[in-house]
Amino acid sequence: MLTFEKVTPENGHVLRSYYENCTYRLCEYAVGTKLMWGGYLNPCFAEAAGCLVVCNLIRGEILFDYPVPSAEGDVDAALTAIEDYCTKKGIRPVISVVPEEEAPTLLRRYSRLTLTNERVWKDYLYRSEDLAAFAGRRYSGQRNHINKFRKEYPQARFTELTDGAAPRLDRFWERYAAEFRKDNPRAVQELEYARETFALAGSGWFRAGGLEVDGELVAVCLAEKCGDTLVMHIEKALYSYAGVYPTLVQAFAARFAADCRWINREDDARDKGLRTSKMQYLPAELAAKMHFAVGTELDDWDAIPRLETERLVLDGLTEADKPAYNALCLDDERNRWWGYDYREDLRGELTEDYFLEVARQDFDKRMAVNFAVRLEGRLIGEAVLYNFDWRGGAELGCRIAPEFAGHGYGTEAFAAAAEWALYRLGMDRVVAKCYKENAASCKMLSSCMRRSGEDETFFYFKKTV
Repeated sequence: MLTFEKVTPENGHVLRSYYENCTYRLCEYAVGTKLMWGGYLNPCFAEAAGCLVVCNLIRGEILFDYPVPSAEGDVDAALTAIEDYCTKKGIRPVISVVPEEEAPTLLRRYSRLTLTNERVWKDYLYRSEDLAAFAGRRYSGQRNHINKFRKEYPQARFTELTDGAAPRLDRFWERYAAEFRKDNPRAVQELEYARETFALAGSGWFRAGGLEVDGELVAVCLAEKCGDTLVMHIEKALYSYAGVYPTLVQAFAARFAADCRWINREDDARDKGLRTSKMQYLPAELAAKMHFAVGTELDDWDAIPRLETERLVLDGLTEADKPAYNALCLDDERNRWWGYDYREDLRGELTEDYFLEVARQDFDKRMAVNFAVRLEGRLIGEAVLYNFDWRGGAELGCRIAPEFAGHGYGTEAFAAAAEWALYRLGMDRVVAKCYKENAASCKMLSSCMRRSGEDETFFYFKKTV
């Protein structure tokens, strides 16, 4: 299973090794974004199948970035690793900030999903030559502002910044804070983040520069080259210098974007002033960030259905089932073949209500369905459809109380649950496994399914539509 590590300046080089050649063009696929907005994104990362997998925790929700492959990376395998991680953790896969060109892969992959594509989070993409030259009538406004700035400050010059701790940067931030016009908490926090991130200007990951007037910085900018895109993380200028912003944008693009096709000036986060400003620079494209929330086939069901076979009824567990169900779940000898020890995932204290509540919670989250197997109204076992793989498959298990074993009830219940999953629930496949030494289970599964493989421990089975 994936093992995640918190993103820090100390391990940022790992992310940078993937992002430096990333073709997604979105600002989230840059180490500067992960570090600058770390307090909001809470990003962690892992490596799988030659891909970078980033997991963010935003307002209590786990969101995955789309995997970023190395030259030999396997995105399909990395997505499978994300899905397996979510299944083990009992959470749904949510893959966010997906580049528009990668969306068809996920649309083909998942049968149940909710797709969101909000305007507010789209990045502003500009052609680098447009911002470096501001050529043509459409940019006459920007050129006028630049000419005014150059006329008033003819001594102004653009300079590269390679020391994030330079005294002149400290003086700039102090002057900028004194002129800062926004008082909303997000803007104030963003200023703090920007100053902290600019301190990494000498890391080798970024391109940084600024405008000087009489030896003092009046504007600064920090960006990161990711593939053919220059992602602009920070653009700050003193408001008292009229025309300084377009002058900075043009000078920075001319110096640092010659080897880039695109300049990404990030999203506007619903800020009216930012949106107005970014639109005035005439973006060539608004780059979409698609949000995929993956579901299961259980999402269409409000309650556990009632299934009838020749001798049995399968339906939902009830309060009256607690004594028999607890005995089934606590039978260690029997459950050795079940392949799961409840103690591994014990959620709090083991009470009389524990097992029934877990089963109900799993169905409430539509992560599993526990069928009570009844003989003449009496609970004699359960059939559980669980471990949904998010792509039309799930695992089925069945256990029968020892006093009712040997009469074919397990086979009957298992077959009924499998048929329901495939033809009523709409699954593509149902899988199962049994220990190699468990001859009874192997015989039962062989009568309902076909063998699909084995390893040192298990025989594996599959049933498809």
